[in-house]
Amino acid sequence: MSLDVRAPALDLATGPVPAPPPAARRPPPAARPPSARGRALVVLAPAALTVVLGLWGIRRQNTMWGDEAVTHQLAERDPSRIWDTVQQVDLVHALYYAVMHVIFDLFGAGLLSLRLPSVLAMAAAAGGVGLLGLRLAGPRAGTPAGLVFALLPQVQKYAQEGRSYAMVCALIAWATCALVANVERGGRWRWAAYGLTLLVACLLHEFAVLALVAHGVTLFVSRPPKGVLRAWSVTAAGVATGLLPLAVVSAGQSEQVSWIGGPVRPYHLLVAVVVGVACARAPLRSGGPVSLAALAVPMLVLPGALLLTASLVKPLFVDRYVLFSNIGVALLLGAWLDHVRRLPRRSPVVYVAVAAALAALVPPSLELRTPRSRSNDATAVATAVREAGRPGDGLLHLSGKQRILTAAHPDDTRLLVDLALARDPVASNTLAGVEFAAPVIAARMKEFDRIVVVRAVGERASGDPREEAKERTLRRHFREDRRAEVNGARVSVHVRRHGDSTRAEFPGAPAGSG
Repeated sequence: MSLDVRAPALDLATGPVPAPPPAARRPPPAARPPSARGRALVVLAPAALTVVLGLWGIRRQNTMWGDEAVTHQLAERDPSRIWDTVQQVDLVHALYYAVMHVIFDLFGAGLLSLRLPSVLAMAAAAGGVGLLGLRLAGPRAGTPAGLVFALLPQVQKYAQEGRSYAMVCALIAWATCALVANVERGGRWRWAAYGLTLLVACLLHEFAVLALVAHGVTLFVSRPPKGVLRAWSVTAAGVATGLLPLAVVSAGQSEQVSWIGGPVRPYHLLVAVVVGVACARAPLRSGGPVSLAALAVPMLVLPGALLLTASLVKPLFVDRYVLFSNIGVALLLGAWLDHVRRLPRRSPVVYVAVAAALAALVPPSLELRTPRSRSNDATAVATAVREAGRPGDGLLHLSGKQRILTAAHPDDTRLLVDLALARDPVASNTLAGVEFAAPVIAARMKEFDRIVVVRAVGERASGDPREEAKERTLRRHFREDRRAEVNGARVSVHVRRHGDSTRAEFPGAPAGSG
């Protein structure tokens, strides 16, 4: 005679005991705490993989793109010059430029010094993701989460870029680790460490504050004790207060993001959201007061969604501004892989899908190590200018703000005369220098028989009278002799039209100066 296992148990004192809910309706508990060696492996394995991938092709064939050229130029200036410059433009990256200035002083201003800090920062971020997965779902979710993070194409890209995004990502990853720890056992100094880490991330790039919003949603969903919510609210208010001066001043420098326009293409983010949300629907292992899904989904979805919403008013969305959202998708993928591993009968389709995903990463990983992986190539532009020009030729940038494309390699342009430049970037505490008035530029152009013109790809007419004077003078008095197309720009040589002997006297510097 068999027993019906579905029948509720009978307690003689209190009556029938309700059956527990089906296991499939709740995530399985986290595994037992790992040993110290296991915890170290969860952090170090992803960090080591990130370093290996970051060092692979880090020089990108000895090229540098425009944003890195800005870092290179500003970080080489004296601290007082950096401060004077960022008060006029690019204050949002002031702290990063100061950090890179110190690194350049210690190790020189080469490509390795420019990019290696980002490699190490992204390695720290990958280790933080592994630790997060460990705390939330155990080591068999934490290790794959960290490894997945290291392999993501966006992570590989910005691990090799001389900008602040990798550092921001690392600080947010470890601030999130501190948040999870504080929910379980907080204290005044622990919350101070969380707030300080997040504030430094925001000072490196102000859109890091969107991670703070994601943390708030995580706590709201997790319903921790009121003391935790109170401590987080005070800390969040402190972070916002510390960021406020930077936000107010940088809002007056909105011209720096005027290049953001046209159709928004959040393809990487949309793919990550779809994949992450699909993974979150599985019964993922989790333990403690904060579940993995409650932390990862807001981190993945909210920053990008908020930035896209703000872009309806003013274009602001660029995927690298919310690079840290990859922390969320990596955690969800890592936990999903752990879930698949625990299935009693694993389908061969799973193994095929994982192998296909790894194979699909090979082409973009190879592409990211080439100069073509960036929207322009300042090194190629400067080289093309050197090859096209002759000593004493004029040099003209369309537009003037794209002068940064050649400023990183001054030896390639030192024998040419920058026709529009009145004060160089260092002397004027700017990124691209200060140009003469439109009549002076036109007059200086007419003094030359050959002009090398640098025109940035996709540059839109701005209505600036100086740019109009450049274009008008080129059309009337010069013809294009030859051109070279390089990544991000067209470098052309313009010679005086046959029979045009116009020479102009003009106020300002004599011909040949600049």
